[in-house]
Amino acid sequence: MALEVAQFICLNDNFGLLAHEPELGATASVDAPDGEAIANEAERRGWPLTHLLLTHHHADHIQGTQTLKARFPRMKVIGAAKDAHRLPPLDRAVSEGDIVEVGEARARVIETPGHTLGHIAYYFGDDEILFVGDTLFSLGCGRIFEGTMDMMRLTLEALANLPGETRVYCGHEYTQANAKFALTVDPENSVLRERAQTVADLRKEGKFTLPTTIALENATNPFLRVEDPSVKAAMGMKGADPFAVFAAMRERKNSFAA
Repeated sequence: MALEVAQFICLNDNFGLLAHEPELGATASVDAPDGEAIANEAERRGWPLTHLLLTHHHADHIQGTQTLKARFPRMKVIGAAKDAHRLPPLDRAVSEGDIVEVGEARARVIETPGHTLGHIAYYFGDDEILFVGDTLFSLGCGRIFEGTMDMMRLTLEALANLPGETRVYCGHEYTQANAKFALTVDPENSVLRERAQTVADLRKEGKFTLPTTIALENATNPFLRVEDPSVKAAMGMKGADPFAVFAAMRERKNSFAA
């Protein structure tokens, strides 16, 4: 079994994501930023949708749900039990540790509060694939709208501890802007400098920067490196608690102009 993932841009910079399990022909859309674009891509590929895996309640992740349900009436809508009151009607409400089956593929639900309180991710361990929505970004992380800084830091730490080879699919194409900020708080990181150049080259060619991997993020994403002495020094916080460094870094990123 090998889960096939197709990604394409919806709206401005949202990713449309289709996860296809070829053995039984099941296909999930991860979130629904643009129902027409997602349905058209699924039909173009001959992958009729059987599941919609929602990560969180923000409009640019759920607004296409009704359109997809109309195009694929048998599609099952899955989302967080904690957010069921502000998600589209769910066929199944899930919580931490629940297993979601897409054909023969199995995803473990990981609760990832911070960006929103009810945010979840879907980890297909056998396929080494993680769909993170707006929690972890390539070279960055989501804004904290509902949770706390400490909550988001713990969420990111949990994701960072997944196997390094895990391929990570995020909700937006933000890598190039994130790289510019990352270099300001981790300037001595040679791996990061090389990656920033690779990202710039990819974008110049009109190519996506995702998926990333857990190992690559651990090596280059400053929000996962707040315990590193060089990052603390660059932040002017030598010897500071990592949670304090994370909070200061997130606040600095909020006002950073790429």
